[in-house]
Amino acid sequence: MNESVLIGVQLLLAHILTDFVFQTKATVAHKQAKKARSWFLYFHALLAGILTYLLLQQWTNFLVPIVVTITHFFIDLWKLNKKQDNLKVFLLDQALHLLVLVGAWWYLNPAATSFSELLTELSTNTSFLVVLAAYLIVIFPVGFIIGKATKRWQEEIAADEALNSLESAGRVIGIFERILILTLILTDNFGAIGFLIGAKSILRFGDSKSGNTRKQTEYVLIGTLMSFALSIIVGSLVRVLVF
Repeated sequence: MNESVLIGVQLLLAHILTDFVFQTKATVAHKQAKKARSWFLYFHALLAGILTYLLLQQWTNFLVPIVVTITHFFIDLWKLNKKQDNLKVFLLDQALHLLVLVGAWWYLNPAATSFSELLTELSTNTSFLVVLAAYLIVIFPVGFIIGKATKRWQEEIAADEALNSLESAGRVIGIFERILILTLILTDNFGAIGFLIGAKSILRFGDSKSGNTRKQTEYVLIGTLMSFALSIIVGSLVRVLVF
């Protein structure tokens, strides 16, 4: 394995072991209750540095483990002082930890491309830009188009009966659905798209038997087919342009 890749895996593994394997619900509850007075907060941060040191096996390099320990402590302390512990806070917390790990990886790889050089390289890479644009298109504009195209049916259903579903669930499902379809197309797994269609058809059949109206089922089916069709078109165009 390439040494730079190995270092990245070692840093990530140390973080995963610290935050998800060696941290129980009881210790998390202790940190949330005591915050800066929690002994486990200090132990948890120290453990992050120790595991980083042991996995890197760079026995004369103490700077990275120390930085990991200190930053892990303050990032976790920031999270503990937030009023809510929701998905947004969790993702931001993990993003900050990963940012530290990326900085550590860059420090341990002097030959690595600088950040400005990396941005320049990516911004002039046609394949990267086309694929990035494709994912952004299926996530945002395509969802907007589907929402506008099916608005009158949604209003018709809402007029007949309140939608019996989670708030914004359809939009989130659609986003993941289109990302998955585009990924399958770009990785040349067209057969799996048929499996996805079949799986969703089974789910909709189950919904129709549980008392949902025929209109709502037809509305979801229209949105699904539009989502699939537009994602396949975008994916096919990317394959023509890039592959």
